[in-house]
Amino acid sequence: TLVSEAHAHAAASSTSATELAYSPKRATAELRHSSSIGGRAALSPMKRDDAAASPLAPDHHLVDDDGGRDRHSRDRLRSFLSNFSFLPPHFSDEARVHSSSSRISFFLLVAVIVAALFSVFSIFNRLNAPYLCRKDGIALHCPRVKEPPSLWENPYSATTSWKPCAERRSGAIPDLPADNETNGYIFIHAEGGLNQQRIAICNAVAVAKIMNVTLILPVLKQDQIWKDQTKFEDIFDVDHFIDYLKDDVQIVRDIPEWFTDKSELFTSIRRTVKNIPKYAPANFYIDNVLPRIKEKKIMALKPFVDRLGYDNVPPEINRLRCMVNYHALKFLPHIEQMATRLVSRMRNRTGTANPFMALHLRFEKGMVGLSFCDFMGTRLEKAVMALYRLKEWPRRFKDGSHLWPLALQKRKEGRCPLEPGEVAVMLRAMGYPKETQIYVASGQVTKEELAAKEELDDFRKHVTSLAALDFLVCLKSDVFVMTHGGNFAKLIIGARRYMGHRQKSIKPDKGLLSKSLGDPYMGWATFVEDVVVTHQTRTGLPEETFPNYDIWENPLTPCMCRA
Repeated sequence: TLVSEAHAHAAASSTSATELAYSPKRATAELRHSSSIGGRAALSPMKRDDAAASPLAPDHHLVDDDGGRDRHSRDRLRSFLSNFSFLPPHFSDEARVHSSSSRISFFLLVAVIVAALFSVFSIFNRLNAPYLCRKDGIALHCPRVKEPPSLWENPYSATTSWKPCAERRSGAIPDLPADNETNGYIFIHAEGGLNQQRIAICNAVAVAKIMNVTLILPVLKQDQIWKDQTKFEDIFDVDHFIDYLKDDVQIVRDIPEWFTDKSELFTSIRRTVKNIPKYAPANFYIDNVLPRIKEKKIMALKPFVDRLGYDNVPPEINRLRCMVNYHALKFLPHIEQMATRLVSRMRNRTGTANPFMALHLRFEKGMVGLSFCDFMGTRLEKAVMALYRLKEWPRRFKDGSHLWPLALQKRKEGRCPLEPGEVAVMLRAMGYPKETQIYVASGQVTKEELAAKEELDDFRKHVTSLAALDFLVCLKSDVFVMTHGGNFAKLIIGARRYMGHRQKSIKPDKGLLSKSLGDPYMGWATFVEDVVVTHQTRTGLPEETFPNYDIWENPLTPCMCRA
């Protein structure tokens, strides 16, 4: 009976405890109450054991029932919070599945958005990227264009991406020391022909800027081949040269009056810097040349051919060299005017205005002899050339027997000047008709056909003046074709690129021509295809300057900006 009553009482207590669990205040109170009892019971082991031994003790049932209420509360809380997908996966199985699927969906959505943005960005960059060819080994890859190929012009899209930006900036603040604060003076002899002298002058201005010194107007030194006594002022506009560069470099016309022993500057080793390596970096001048200039006040730099590098100097120095080359060095007005007349007469030789080609045919006696290459000719012509080589270069020539294998190897490697017949075949394969008007530079024939003897008399006094006429006519021609390396061709191609890349400047692949012309089994159609495909990208198109070119042949990287 007692057991039955006890069970009935326990059931009643359990029912009332379950009902009370739905009252938050009561549940909290019961929890505090049971905790306080448990705390007191823990202080007295004897009382705790007694309570546990009596099944009728109400406190025992309260503790058990309260634990049940806690589990009920946690279950309800889990049920409520399982609706939120951001909870950790241990709350419920449904929550775990829902959370995983949500995260996967979220990451997929992010990936799609990133891919879409990247695609849009890539397409935008491709549409707005400047026209630029890139080298892959010896191959040059250029952007495709929809324009049909033209014999006389590069694609229009190649001309709209870049513009010249080496001109003098208006409103620029001069960055020059006072006259009494200059680090000293430098003097150079510009050696060689006109174009080598031009490069030396540009480098002299750049070196003066690097060391913050004053440049004495360079002297054009007589060359043993050219044998010309031309002075700077006989070719270039000195006033324009000094004025255009006045904000960048101090230039004086002559050696200062306080330096009385002028002959010492040309002859004394104490006044000459001779240990400058080829393509020296800017730091070499600051560390090795400037201290001597500060000590002596005036120094000559000798020799000064290719004594400044390209990719080892600051970009602003390369830009200054372009400023000198394309803007400050200006030919005298009468040279410019005569060149303009020659260009006009070339365009109207057939009675109507037509485009014309300028050809730098480097097949004169000196070039053929110096190259030590074999060439098409009679036995007599080859014997005469052998005697010429023996006279001019006796140490290299010896008896001539060792030169034949070397000549064949050089021709296979494309290191020999193209012969007139080879040039004609190449141009015909490119599609130029036989009626094409060609101005042959470095020769007398074309100029004599275009101008009267009296018009050229003043220019014959200076070989450099005739070279200046050739330079300007080639610069203004519709198509320029080089046949061998050299400063003349490099400067022409670079200037035409600087003018906007519109004018074609053909640089033959002499290795390909040598291989093709030496193949007796190659047909004309195959030869034409090889020539056309190979030379599509060899026409003076936009291309990064370093490390493939120097700035004279390709001024794009340091001297041109995106249009």
